[in-house]
Amino acid sequence: MLSTGELRAHLIAARLAGRVATAREVSLRSYRLFAARDPRVLIGIDPEWVWGQRDLIGLMADKCGVSADPRDTSGHDVIDPERTLAALDAFAERIGVAARRGTPVLFGTGHPHRLTGFYAALADALSAAGCDVLTPAQGRRVDITTRFGLRTHSLDYVRGVALVREAGLGRPAGEPGAHTHSPLPVRTVLAAVAEAGGPLPELVVGDHGWVCGAGQLGFEAMGLADTDDPALFVGEAEGSVSVVVPLDDGVRSAYYRPITRYVLNRACLSQ
Repeated sequence: MLSTGELRAHLIAARLAGRVATAREVSLRSYRLFAARDPRVLIGIDPEWVWGQRDLIGLMADKCGVSADPRDTSGHDVIDPERTLAALDAFAERIGVAARRGTPVLFGTGHPHRLTGFYAALADALSAAGCDVLTPAQGRRVDITTRFGLRTHSLDYVRGVALVREAGLGRPAGEPGAHTHSPLPVRTVLAAVAEAGGPLPELVVGDHGWVCGAGQLGFEAMGLADTDDPALFVGEAEGSVSVVVPLDDGVRSAYYRPITRYVLNRACLSQ
């Protein structure tokens, strides 16, 4: 069983926490855009409160451990591993509750290149525990605006984890899906479930727009977020998102495996 100390060391060594790859400039830009209510950064959240850039810096310092000094404008962001560990414990506790209750769960990711394996392991464990891991709207069309213009995508599932693939590209060997921050995929999925008469998810687990879009619609949602994704932490602060784990969401997929083992152990789901 992976101890807390061993996981803390791994978080820092793999740069999942501690000094991470995300640039301070990138995070500050996201905070400015969020303060201006740019939908590209809101990713499905409609904030109830007024959030200025300084407010967001303060929030992210509290939730992640980034610098609270607005004059700190360059270099790499820092995530406090103690905050990551505390959030992982809360995340694992909620996974354990879902397992004991047989909760219907929806998993979705906008980071299929990195995080599908993490979510898939949780989906496998919850399914084995008797939960209904939902996979509705397979193949449903989703039109997403990107920096390259409007792109048509289709919904797909990999081991119970929802993602989108860009239409017209086929399925190249090893192509895991498209990176997206959009809340449109989860809105499409939830609308399809409602049209079909359910069952609706009692918990949505993921990142980016999957969490924010579901939380904004009133579904319990939780997931992972980097320092340049303030929307999830705003959702947590306002109560529309239940748990957010601060960590770098763009490292090698293998580096998330110790986190998977830790969460499954804490949730009493290790096989």
